[in-house]
Amino acid sequence: MASDSHTWNLVFLQLLLEELGHRVTNLGACVPDELLVSECRRIEPDLIVLSSVNGHGYHDGLRVIQALRACPELAATPTVIGGKLGIAGSGDPDRQRSLLAAGYDGVFEEGRSVADFRSFVGALPAAASRALSAPADRALPAAARTLPTASASGVLR
Repeated sequence: MASDSHTWNLVFLQLLLEELGHRVTNLGACVPDELLVSECRRIEPDLIVLSSVNGHGYHDGLRVIQALRACPELAATPTVIGGKLGIAGSGDPDRQRSLLAAGYDGVFEEGRSVADFRSFVGALPAAASRALSAPADRALPAAARTLPTASASGVLR
């Protein structure tokens, strides 16, 4: 996300998704909303992953999902957010409900099992498997792209 300059979480997410068989485009830290949207439009990811460690993920995430869902090409792209989403700790059910209502397909706050995220990725539609056979010179399919924001940005293709 634009406000999050941490990168280790992005590297972790990239390695995890690659371990699951996906190709990942990692946009890095401090990604402006406009750049995130334009890169997602260009790449056509199967999944967008946003990650935050600075505690501002909830507020940044609400803004970002509006921009992603307003774009017709990305309106149906599975999008998840995770990490440290607030400064008052994790596990706030109202925060999770609010993010899901805003348009996220999954919310994975800090302290939640990595197994939950793996299960989510494993349950993605078959389109995600296109990523495994996509030519290297082409933008990766959505399921293999991950966009970690708020501290990371990556695209699973």
